[in-house]
Amino acid sequence: MLSLWALFLSAFGAATLLPLQSEAVLVGLLLREPDAWLTLLLVATVGNVLGSLVNWLLGRAIEHLRERRWFPFSASQLERAQQRYQRWGQWSLLLSWMPVIGDPLTLIAGIMREPFWRFLLLVTLAKGGRYSIVAMITLGWFHAW
Repeated sequence: MLSLWALFLSAFGAATLLPLQSEAVLVGLLLREPDAWLTLLLVATVGNVLGSLVNWLLGRAIEHLRERRWFPFSASQLERAQQRYQRWGQWSLLLSWMPVIGDPLTLIAGIMREPFWRFLLLVTLAKGGRYSIVAMITLGWFHAW
């Protein structure tokens, strides 16, 4: 049970701006308990999606703070990010699994008021897909094809 909490917390933290590697935790647990692959996959995905949801909520709340001196983004940076998001729109959330760009995408989706249901669906597909591929590689399922 402790290992599931460790996986959940690493996946949750990795979806925020914290530099955590939840894939390494998942691989270690898959190698130790290969029969628990589905549970491990679900825990990692739920943790990572909930971490992304925190970013989305921050994005929705942060807009009214943009005029503050301590605000971490300049008006031009925020404008450029919003223009990019408008160009690629909701489909850019399918890249939310990627390092470096994925977490800011989920924050920008909140700023852009992406509907909750669509955000949740696209981010779950992206993050669940990434963990599924990691699990298949780890468990050697690609060799069967």
